[in-house]
Amino acid sequence: MGLIVRSPGLLTTVQDGGRAGYRAIGVAAGGAMDEVALRTANLIVGNPEGAAALEMTLAGAELEAADDLLIAVTGAEMSPAADGGRLPMGRPVWVRRGTVIRFGRAARGCRAYVAVAGGIDVPPVLGGRGTDIRAGFGGADGRPLRAGDALPAGAPSARAAAPRAGGAPGAGAPAGAGAAAAPAAAAGRAWAAPGWCALPGGFAGGGSARDAADGVVLRAVPFADTDAFTAESRERFFREPYTAAPDSDRMGVRLAGPPLSLTVRTEMRSRGVLPGAVQVPSGGQPIVLGADCQTTGGYPVIAHVAAVDLPLLAQVRPGDRVRFRPVGLDEAHRLLLRREANMRLLAAGLRCRLP
Repeated sequence: MGLIVRSPGLLTTVQDGGRAGYRAIGVAAGGAMDEVALRTANLIVGNPEGAAALEMTLAGAELEAADDLLIAVTGAEMSPAADGGRLPMGRPVWVRRGTVIRFGRAARGCRAYVAVAGGIDVPPVLGGRGTDIRAGFGGADGRPLRAGDALPAGAPSARAAAPRAGGAPGAGAPAGAGAAAAPAAAAGRAWAAPGWCALPGGFAGGGSARDAADGVVLRAVPFADTDAFTAESRERFFREPYTAAPDSDRMGVRLAGPPLSLTVRTEMRSRGVLPGAVQVPSGGQPIVLGADCQTTGGYPVIAHVAAVDLPLLAQVRPGDRVRFRPVGLDEAHRLLLRREANMRLLAAGLRCRLP
């Protein structure tokens, strides 16, 4: 067993690294909105980076450990707590069987992730375990989680299994959760964690890309349709702030602000679209496509958010201010390569921490 859902929060689903290779037949890749937070949580507990975990939106769930577990929490700050104490984020946390883990409302960001050593072991569909709510498959029968759902955990990796041997971490993991958990288990405490931390990289909603004046700044590459917009609209898009609308979801973040206008109103042929595309419907209010976006679209696209900033998009919550900053395609590639290099360094560092 793994986790039992006592309360699902506002919207909690099983998500993973996505299902690649099916967009040509109309199946969205899906997967975690904040891939950096997902990958970080999985690395912390010794999983493959794309293993299935829980994604909680705006208000977190209440979960019960059905077995002694090694977990990690990343992403938005939802005040995780157990046994009367705050659980640390960005660390491997040993949780005793029967412990109830509670999450509150997101104080920062929008989405938090809970990874379990071994991953959430729901049946794969089209090569992925993530939930596609609109299509109705993946995760827990293609739907958001609800009270009473039992989520099995898979077999943990050799690095994560050592701390769990015998029902509690022991001396086999001196640098990981084991050193803290062995005395905690002996004392009957509900959880334990080491002193080191993999954050702040696991929280994409913080850092220099978010400040009080500008809100969230998303770097975006002007798209081929840019010339279809008036010069004033092109300038306005990169100059004026927008506000995230309440009807935003995993399919796209809807923005409210100065409307954008085309030079000539015309019907455009549908073509393939990807997460990060900034579509502009007839009303002129942009929509930034998210992980569950459709595979084709006919709205003009004024820009495409750089892949490196899609985790920032995932942490945009209704009411947040959003600005766009233009970058070239080469710069967008460099930024992504730099992030991936940092992820490799994180993975290497965590391999030293876990047995």
